[in-house]
Order: sequence, then structure tokens, then C-alpha cells
Amino acid sequence: MNLHALRLFHVIAETGSVTRASELLNISQPAISAQIRKLEKELGLPLLKAQGRGIALTDVGDKLFTYSRRLFAVEQQIEQFLQDYKMGELGHIFKSQYEHVEMSINTTNSTDALKQLLNLEVDLAIYGGLPETYPESVHAEEMFRDELWFVVSPKHRYAGQRVSLHDMVREPFVMREIGSSTRERFMALCRTYNAQAPRIALQFNGLNETVQAVIAGYGASFVSALVVREYVERGLLSRVFVDGVDLMNTISVYTRKNEPLSPAVQRFVDLIREHPHG
Repeated sequence: MNLHALRLFHVIAETGSVTRASELLNISQPAISAQIRKLEKELGLPLLKAQGRGIALTDVGDKLFTYSRRLFAVEQQIEQFLQDYKMGELGHIFKSQYEHVEMSINTTNSTDALKQLLNLEVDLAIYGGLPETYPESVHAEEMFRDELWFVVSPKHRYAGQRVSLHDMVREPFVMREIGSSTRERFMALCRTYNAQAPRIALQFNGLNETVQAVIAGYGASFVSALVVREYVERGLLSRVFVDGVDLMNTISVYTRKNEPLSPAVQRFVDLIREHPHG
């Protein structure tokens, strides 16, 4: 089964509208409709039906939606697990010393991470971005720097090749949602070099979904090397080397300025200093 098409069906079923699904996924309505028709042909069953000016689920479509909810809910849980696991070493060390302290890790984009910090919803935020984007009301401590890579499927014509930025941005891209610092870096890069804005063929809220879509061949992406290095080493993704583009991403820990940290939070920050790539 084509999981990409199933995802499109799921969003349509969830929103009740092809138009709304198109807006959320940043994919044209004709492209979505074509994918749904292919899915129905593959399954040999109708999933959607016309209802007034809109659409409704058929009986089998309604049952399929029940299963797709479960499938993509589990996918989100897996993605959260993988993100949490990246912090696992720090978490285990921290909990071994502060076993009675409750620790919660939220995964979100850079913009929302800062909002949560400023709204007193979290004690600290780990953020990737440029120093000039840091708000005045927070203190940022740089921990390390990470490369930003262009990546594609190994079957892509640019896999392992060296190309110009102007040629690269003509390719369809798979990107994180608006608010992602890496996405904003990419847009700023295009403006700096007077290149056209990239066409975002697919947009996801999660890193795992973004990477999997690139592996499946739905487009290129511009992403942290930390996220994709293992995929490149395993041959699931390939780098594209873009002339004149050699960008680094600063990874920092944010805390609220002039606000003392609790002993437990301070110890956690100290552990991040000791294990910056943990």
C-alpha cells in the first residue's frame, strides 16, 4: 500500500476537506486528488464520495480511517520515542542522581520552543539557530555547532553530485513546518544568493516524517547533519554538495535571563555541557 497516499487520505478524512488538506500539507488539490484516485485503484475500493459541495467517506473509507488513525498515532509515538532516545544518555544520568525529580521532554520546532520558555511552560529550551535570532529576554549558551546538509534519495540525479544553488532550488523540497529554524535558514540562504524560493512539495511537523519522505524520493531537504548522518552512512540518503554553501547550525541551551535555575535544572544544564552530543 502507498503510505504517502494513505497519509493524504487520512488528512482529508480528518479535516473533511480536500481544500483544507491541501492547505495543511502544502500540496495542490489536483495532486492530492490524483493520489487518492491511485490509492482507490490500488485497493479496488472507493474511499470518498461526493456529498453536496463537499466530500464524505464511504463505508470502507470510514473503516480505513479508523485504522489510519491508529497507524499514524503509533508513528507519532515512534517519532517521539526516537527524539526522547537522543536525550536518553542525559536523561538516564540525570535520573540516576535525581530519581525523585520529574523530567518531561517536549519535541517541537525552534519558534515554539522559545515561546514555551518565554511563557514559563518549560525551564529550558535546546535550540538550533543563528545567534542574531535569540530574543533579548533569554540567555543562550552555545554548546556545539552542526553542519547543514542538502540530502536526496540515492536514486536522485543529484545524489553525490556538486551543483549550483540555483539548480538545487529548482527541485521539489520536503521541509519542516513554518517556525523551523532550518527552514528559515534555507529561505535566508536563497535571499542572500538571489535564488528563487524553493518549491515546498511536502511539509511535515516531524523530523522523522520529513526524512522518510526524502528517502521515498518525494524531494530534497535541507537539514541538520546530526539528523541524517546515519542515513547517509547507511546509503538510505545521499548528500548534494552545493557550490559556495557551507553553513553551520549553532545548537544552544536557552534559559530565561536573570532567573536563577533550580538545582536540578542547573545540574541538567551541566550534564549537557559535559555530554554535548548525548
